[in-house]
Amino acid sequence: MEKSNQPNIPELLENSRLRVTDVCDMPPEILYVGDSVIGTLGNFSASTGKAKSKKTFNITAIVAAAMIGGTVLRYRANLPTDKSRILYVDTEQSPYHCIKVIQRILRLAALPLDFQPTSLEFLALRKHTPQTRIAIIEQAIYGTEHLGLVIIDGIRDLAYDINSPSESTNLITKLMQWTDERQIHIHTVLHQNKSDDNSRGHIGTELNNKAETILQIAKDSINKDMSIVSAVHIRAMEFEKFAFRINDDALPELAEDYVPDGEVAPKGFDYQELTSEQHRQALTETFRKKESLGYGELIEALKEGYGSIGYKYGRNKITTLKVFLSNKLMIVQEGKAYRFNHNFYY
Repeated sequence: MEKSNQPNIPELLENSRLRVTDVCDMPPEILYVGDSVIGTLGNFSASTGKAKSKKTFNITAIVAAAMIGGTVLRYRANLPTDKSRILYVDTEQSPYHCIKVIQRILRLAALPLDFQPTSLEFLALRKHTPQTRIAIIEQAIYGTEHLGLVIIDGIRDLAYDINSPSESTNLITKLMQWTDERQIHIHTVLHQNKSDDNSRGHIGTELNNKAETILQIAKDSINKDMSIVSAVHIRAMEFEKFAFRINDDALPELAEDYVPDGEVAPKGFDYQELTSEQHRQALTETFRKKESLGYGELIEALKEGYGSIGYKYGRNKITTLKVFLSNKLMIVQEGKAYRFNHNFYY
């Protein structure tokens, strides 16, 4: 007689029963923003955001922190020794762009680019069907020893129809099964609707209902080069939102000058503090070596330029000055670079 594939319901019932006298260990905490826990083993979380909000850049910082057991941007990671391996799954990008992601992770972690770390496994699944992608991921999750953290960049691509209730429920059930049985943490990425801040489709609804933490990555309404990270949903203590920008090395960089909503912003640069000619002298020195500067280069060059005329400003004052100069069109932005507008009107 063939063995039945039907589940043993009485056995499952007994294994599912909890008693007040049972002792359950607290799940190990592995991912933080500051002192706030955003990820534990046995659970899953997600990052959401609109297109081009730098979600993947944000994820690389989380992975880099996990690889070094330290802090990158505001993310702090602490994977147990027996859960130190990381699986990164990309469902959207070509192998060429996936290699760029790996390189970005290693650069953030200050690791060499000519050697693949044994702690990082990377899968590029763009060419496969959703069903095949799920099968490959499951094989990797159950076949990778010492696995602690799994990134699924593009969970939408694990479903044929993101608005199908049954397909979405089955997929979220898979996440809960994988995290529980393997005692790992899974962090997924999902786009938001164009018209609002809700995660896309029925999958988004299920994620919001079941995830331990939902992070939102959004472009700043004023400075489009700035991405803001906040918690839409978090079971633990909420963290203060923070911001990052992409620096001249194409890496996410913490924006120390970002001021969260509700706090008092630094006072704007005083129009009467310097004359038009003093600004012109300082800006001429700022752009003396290069006609076009990236954001990081600009901040440092402004320090030197205004220092050369006797005004040695700190970083906070310089960032306030930069906003003033941009608003007055004394410097203009072209793409991700800035240049001196010699014909400015003060």
